[in-house]
Amino acid sequence: MAPTPKLGSQVEGTDMLAGKRILLIIGGGIAAYKSLDLIRRLKERGAAVTPVLTRAGTEFVTPLSVSALAGGKVHTDLFDLTDEAEMGHIQLSRVADLIVVAPATADLMAKMAQGRADDLASTLLLATDTRVLIAPAMNVRMWTHPATMRNLATLAGDGVRVVGPNEGDMACGEFGPGRMAEPLEIAAAIEAALAGGPLRGMHILVTSGPTHEPIDPVRYIANRSSGAQGTAIAQALAALGARVTFVTGPASVPSPPGMAVVPVETAQEMLAAVIAALPADAAIFAAAVADWRVETPSDHKMKKTATGAPPALQFAENPDILAMVAKGSPRPRLVVGFAAETDDVIAYATQKLARKGCDWIIANDVRPETGIMGGTDNAVTLISANGPDPWPRMTKDAVARKLAARIAEALQ
Repeated sequence: MAPTPKLGSQVEGTDMLAGKRILLIIGGGIAAYKSLDLIRRLKERGAAVTPVLTRAGTEFVTPLSVSALAGGKVHTDLFDLTDEAEMGHIQLSRVADLIVVAPATADLMAKMAQGRADDLASTLLLATDTRVLIAPAMNVRMWTHPATMRNLATLAGDGVRVVGPNEGDMACGEFGPGRMAEPLEIAAAIEAALAGGPLRGMHILVTSGPTHEPIDPVRYIANRSSGAQGTAIAQALAALGARVTFVTGPASVPSPPGMAVVPVETAQEMLAAVIAALPADAAIFAAAVADWRVETPSDHKMKKTATGAPPALQFAENPDILAMVAKGSPRPRLVVGFAAETDDVIAYATQKLARKGCDWIIANDVRPETGIMGGTDNAVTLISANGPDPWPRMTKDAVARKLAARIAEALQ
């Protein structure tokens, strides 16, 4: 998922959040201890923090410690008679500039996705029209469970921003994605969520990385894609204020923080994640999706035969995700595809633009001698109805920033 995300503002004592009101919901997980440091980081930046501690959260941090750091009352009970006489749970949820859930446990995410309201935290989240940012934290098996992934996609579609989780050692002794993002990462994501920008209020879908199409339990078909360009594009769009849903195959670069990251393996899983993330204002399809899959993968490792003859594999065509979104409904206002070619790059990419029905194609030459596939640089041509617009060779981060600026201009 996101083992080493790039951090945003980390300078202590800054006032980037001066005057901002943060409602912080602390869920019941071992990562709750990080929320104490998060409160300190937010206060350093000038924010006012109103804490809400779930009943399970009190098993990990005390109301006294939270109150001392926040400098105010800790809210724990939905049925506080004094507050409820003034409809306190409604007021709490609407006076904040941002609601942050850290840690967001699997249970809290499920409640949010299903619209449940059986305690103060879930009632606040259901009663609000304020923007919400969650920092998931849970066991790796819980995080990768299909139910959690469905809930994540639902929350992303509802406009909820996500930071993390990171990959690493778990308190339970396991290793993998599920560790809550660090307080500085969450603070940076909060700053990004509250910052202005030409894409503020817009939802943009980005796909990235390769897909892995299984042959048997140990072998698969894949494309040579690191996911670096798609990751850079997602970060550049988020920096301009967009709410980004990042659907990624098994890339070799870490996923970006501050957005909903939906991990997938196959093209069919990517299609399902893309459909779940719609509607969107724009969709950027940077993923290198395998064109074919094995029709019936073996459920056991294939062995060599006595004759040495290779196994016969029956292939099926994978779904054309770009064309389905570009020609489907609800269609994003801007649909951008990618064309990685080794010959007649502009001609093939121009044909792809017409065939897929998208608005732009980003074409690049990925012959081995260019060093682009898996490298740090890229040289692209943006092809639209106005014809080809070649860009000079530059870093993938620079390509991402330039493309994000063009997207922002197109969506105004």
